[in-house]
Amino acid sequence: MFRNFKMVSRVIFGRGCFNQLDDILASERKSDNPVVFMVDDVFEGRPLEKRLPLRQGDLLLWVNVDQEPKTAYVDQLTGQVRDQTKQAGKGLPAAVVGIGGGSTMDLAKAVSLMLTNPGSAADYQGWDLIKNPAVYHLAVPTLSGTGSEVSRTTVLTGPEKKLGINSDYTVFDQIVLDPELLTGVPADQRFYTGMDCYIHCIESLSGTYLNAFSQAYGEKALSLCRQVFLEDCRDADDKLMMASYFGGMSIAYSQVGVCHALSYGLGFVLGIHHGVGNCIAFNQLEEYYPDGVREFRQMLAKQQINLPTNIMAGASDRQIEKMIDVALILEPLWENALGKDWRKQMTRQKIKDLYLAM
Repeated sequence: MFRNFKMVSRVIFGRGCFNQLDDILASERKSDNPVVFMVDDVFEGRPLEKRLPLRQGDLLLWVNVDQEPKTAYVDQLTGQVRDQTKQAGKGLPAAVVGIGGGSTMDLAKAVSLMLTNPGSAADYQGWDLIKNPAVYHLAVPTLSGTGSEVSRTTVLTGPEKKLGINSDYTVFDQIVLDPELLTGVPADQRFYTGMDCYIHCIESLSGTYLNAFSQAYGEKALSLCRQVFLEDCRDADDKLMMASYFGGMSIAYSQVGVCHALSYGLGFVLGIHHGVGNCIAFNQLEEYYPDGVREFRQMLAKQQINLPTNIMAGASDRQIEKMIDVALILEPLWENALGKDWRKQMTRQKIKDLYLAM
């Protein structure tokens, strides 16, 4: 059967469109239940805080994403929202708004799901395990590249694995894409997040799941990434924001591949952030993506980024074996990259050798 996938139903794009956030949320404020703003704590005390359209009774949660989002943190935040709304005598929030990078948006997606589904976020790591629709949820990205704003996945590290909550209910109801919010992002953070998009495209466009839908979005995203990271282009932030959108759409009807599978292992065991882990892994994948790795290294040089090396120096055999276990869980990624007989090509020893090269 053909896959009938969910897309973000409403999108607003343009410099300054963040100022329309209050008007957008007004249509969801059909009762006096609060709107929950989940905002990256890097903005606490900064000008963006004063621009948040908070109304009386709304909840503002400063979320910390120094580490990869964990299921336990999702449970903590969900409990916090439930406790505060209960104390105020309110029902479910009218909306959950995630403002920040990919990790913050993933947390917002996860909390909006867990407010309407019982148990722990760890119970839903996998594909289509969510049974009840989420609370209305909206994203305002302040970094671009992950594609989280359009993805049906919220990537979480649980007690046993790093794996997303993959569900049509995960998809945001609205996204607000304001390139002005990318101003001032540190160069290395901007690069690593942007490379998530670039690697999405390389893996999608070379995968066995490729189709005309994915190819159309992937090729445009790849072109925009090249302009942003290899040229001195105007409107680079606008182009990067659209590259992230198109890149996320490309893998919606396709998949990523070897690099992302390996990066999940790095994130789970060593706590390496997703964008950085992707770059570390991708730099060792000339065998699978020769042209992409060559171009990636040109981008590294152009953007003057010093990629971490020798990260496995202190890793124990037990840690490496766990990385391999985590990577192998992601069967659709391996099949997209290598075909249905991927297990014959990607042995545990082969994966170990790739990790040791990092």
